[in-house]
Amino acid sequence: MRVLNISEFKDSIVLHFQTDGERINAYTLASTLVAVADSAKAANQSINPGYDVEIVVEALGSGSFRAKIKSIYTTANNLFSGRTLQVIALAIIANYVYERTLSLDDSVRVEVRTDEVIIERGEERLIVPRTVYDATRNVEKDPQFTKAISRTLEAMRDDDKIQSFGIVKDMRSPKPDIVVPRSVMQSIVSTPSDETSVRVIEEQCSLQILKAILEKSRRKWEFVWRGVKISAPIVDDKFYSDFSSHKITIAPGDELKVKLAIKQERDEATGIFTNVGYQVTEVYEHIPGIKQDPLEYE
Repeated sequence: MRVLNISEFKDSIVLHFQTDGERINAYTLASTLVAVADSAKAANQSINPGYDVEIVVEALGSGSFRAKIKSIYTTANNLFSGRTLQVIALAIIANYVYERTLSLDDSVRVEVRTDEVIIERGEERLIVPRTVYDATRNVEKDPQFTKAISRTLEAMRDDDKIQSFGIVKDMRSPKPDIVVPRSVMQSIVSTPSDETSVRVIEEQCSLQILKAILEKSRRKWEFVWRGVKISAPIVDDKFYSDFSSHKITIAPGDELKVKLAIKQERDEATGIFTNVGYQVTEVYEHIPGIKQDPLEYE
């Protein structure tokens, strides 16, 4: 019996590319890593709205070719930051790929238990913690997650040097017991043919005010977000009502807890989405700074 236990995958996993030699095309590797990072971020946004996740490459190795990736979580300092962090984004990715692979066979058997789910196909067995299994059911509803997974598989499918793909616990692990053959990759790709090159994602976050706009308009305020200066209009009617009635007094260095809509465009060559515009759609809270200095208005 070939067994893969998803509970072994926590804050890091090793991607195993079965190739003819101990090397891989740089574009294939880069495209795969970007897509995995995007899928991890999409999964994390669903299960950990109070936290951000960064995916980093820790090591490269042979066997045939391997790349170790690690998830690093940081608090997003928003309304959800008090929730318990679930370090399962990478486990969800592994589970989703392997579930889809095994489910192509009509003989697959699924046994749902209190603490885990057992998925079997012939001599292959996938053991999934119940928390990861349930989280996967929620995350797979997000089209951004499924599109990113599809891009991961497409990058490998389009490289004829890659024979199969699998995931192992660490760099010293033997070859994976269960792999995704090249012939199967196309079958589990689910990217719609009309995939958009523009998307808008929303994030609850904190913005430090640099410059405010007195009147209600589409003119852009200036903020600092994650240490980066951005410009964005505020389109929250209630905020402007409170602002106009002097319930809120704005000063430089004040902080706003907001819902930030981020417009992103996808680069066709790499599949990477980059931020191209911002808009504050809702203001949750105004936090005065330590000092109330004169503010530059327009």
